[in-house]
Parts: sequence; C-alpha cells; structure tokens
Amino acid sequence: MKPIPYGRQHITDEDIAAVVETLKSDFLTQGPKIDEFERKFAEYVGAPYAVAVNNATSGLHIAAKALGVGPGTKVIVTPLTFAASANCIRYCGSDVTFCDINPDTYLMDAAKLEQILESHPAGTFSGIVIVDFAGYPHNLEQYREIADRHGLWIIEDACHAPGAWYTDSKGERQLTGNCRYADCTIFSFHPVKHIATGEGGMVTTAKPELLERLRLYRTHGITKDASKLEKNDGGWYYEMQDLGFNYRITDFQAALGISQLSRAEAGLERRQEIARRYDEAFKGNDKIKTPYRSEDVRHAFHLYVIKVPDRKALYDALRANGVMAQVHYVPLHLMPYYRQLGNAPGQLPVVEDYYEHCLSLPMYPTLTDEEQEYVIKQVLQHV
Repeated sequence: MKPIPYGRQHITDEDIAAVVETLKSDFLTQGPKIDEFERKFAEYVGAPYAVAVNNATSGLHIAAKALGVGPGTKVIVTPLTFAASANCIRYCGSDVTFCDINPDTYLMDAAKLEQILESHPAGTFSGIVIVDFAGYPHNLEQYREIADRHGLWIIEDACHAPGAWYTDSKGERQLTGNCRYADCTIFSFHPVKHIATGEGGMVTTAKPELLERLRLYRTHGITKDASKLEKNDGGWYYEMQDLGFNYRITDFQAALGISQLSRAEAGLERRQEIARRYDEAFKGNDKIKTPYRSEDVRHAFHLYVIKVPDRKALYDALRANGVMAQVHYVPLHLMPYYRQLGNAPGQLPVVEDYYEHCLSLPMYPTLTDEEQEYVIKQVLQHV
C-alpha cells in the first residue's frame, strides 16, 4: 500500500476546469472571482462580511492590526496552535501571554483565562486569540461574556473548523465564523484544510469598521474609494492612507476556492464518518484516548488526535509501516523564540502533558475504507 498521509487535498476535474476558465479570462488577480468567493464564503459561514487574503497568517495579521494591536498592548493566546496564531500579535509589536488548555477539548481553558485576567490589573490585556483546535469549536457566547467583562476583543482562529458549530444558551446553532460573538474569524485554504486554494485565507467579521480596515491593510493601505479620498484628481487617483501590506489572493485561487466550497459539506460528512469508525475501533482500549465529543457541537475534524502512553514508539512504528501520522503541535511557549521572551517548561502543565502523548492519524475525505482499516490495524498492533 502507498504511504498514507495524515491529510491531503482533493482536486477534481471541476476544480481544474474552474481554474482554467479563470486563467483564460481577463483577470488573473483583483478581478470578479475574488468578490464572488468572498460573498459565497460569507454565506456559507453565516457572516455579514468576508475578506480574502493570500494566506491565513496574513489574515491573522491584518485582523490584529485592524483591532489596534500594537506596542504597549498585551494579548492572551492559546499555546496549542501553529506559530502564526501568536506571531500575528508579535508582528504588531505586542506582548503574548499564553493560557493553558482544557484537558478534554484541548481548547483554551475558560477558567484559566479568567484566572489570568483577574490576577492582573484591569486594562492589562486588550484581547484574546482562541483556536478551534482540530476542528472543535469554542462556545463563543461564553468567551464573549468573559471578554465583555474585561474589555477585550476576540480573534477566532478557525483554520481547522469551517462548517463546525456549537449550540448557544438559546439552543441555536452558531456556525464557526459567523462573528456573532467574535470580532474577527480567520480561515485557512492550505492544501490539507477543508477547502484548498494552494495557499489562501479568509477573514470574516460583522463590523463594517473592521471590514474597511481589513480591506485597506490587505492592499498596501491604498484606497480608490472616492468617498474616502482627501482629494480626487481623476479616475486614476488613489491614496495610501495607512501602512498596509500586499496580502491579496489571485482570481484563479478564488475560482478554485469557489469550486471546493461547493462540496465542503460532503467533505465534512465524510470526515464525520471516518471519525466514527476510528471511535468504534478504539472504544474500550485503555491505551488510546480518542477525541472529546459533545452532542451540542459539530466537530469539523480537520485532525483526529489520539493520546497514547508512548507516542514516539507508535509514531515510529506507524511511519515504518507507511502511515504518515503527525504531531500537532509543539506547544508555542516551548519554542526557542518564545522561551527567550520569558516562557519556560512547566508553566503550562496541561498542554505539556498533551504534547507528550498526542498523535494525529490520517483524516481527509478521500481516505478510503481500506486505508483506514490498515491505519487502525497498525495502531492497535503497535500501541
């Protein structure tokens, strides 16, 4: 059997045709496909506005900048994430404080977040960056209540969780990214994610003032909007009104995203099916801890993470047998860069214990039943 990766893209003939059609059109970038992708993605997650960018890191950066992150501010971030979730705060010159995770969901622990906030003077922190790790969504209603009491904004890194939802106190399903409670939500279109555009990302928001800043920072801080210009010399005229970036996505990437979006729900259903088969196969095995589940949450299952006693031995055995399991993630506070800023081993015991035992098994819609059975067999044989 060919090696089985932990994740992979799924490109169809329809995807290829959509890209080719755009390549033959008048626009390769800054054209109509970007607007269409933004509109359709906003509809998919239930958000009023969406801004497409060249990758999710760029989205995190301009979201932080739009929310006023800068020198003299402090932001609370989960340590269980890819580096970009914290780096976006450092790009803006702000300080990062890490909050430990919940031992069941692996999300930022709300009780420990409260402890951090209450142990510092009011106004110490300006916001929080939460991550819907592996595809399990935060209950944003709960975090919004905490944020409002302490005067904080919320950036939700939902790169793992398009299509996920949780149930609020009124019994209503809240889709990840609808921004009813978060100020900005960021998604990724990296090849291993639910929707692939090669590289790419999206920022959603419900606030018009944030939308305006996000669009400005995406394109060098430049606008041609006549209503916002200090003067107007003619149809060619534009103004750079702030220091922005070149974080634009291309039209052919947007065309691929639109095509991929059309089957996003089918991909999610397949991920649910794969997760159920793993759950059933490992049920009752006291050496394997499977992902936490809740009936009032839809887990998007970007990752299927198990915890085992000897992760290194299982990782090596699986790879030796063609199962390319992966580890997500080395806790950020343990990275040399963040240790230089005052973080140290031992300060976040839950995420450090998680890291010693976690392993991500293959999880993607085109994983076949035969391949999954092989993965299960190898895990049970070597755990």
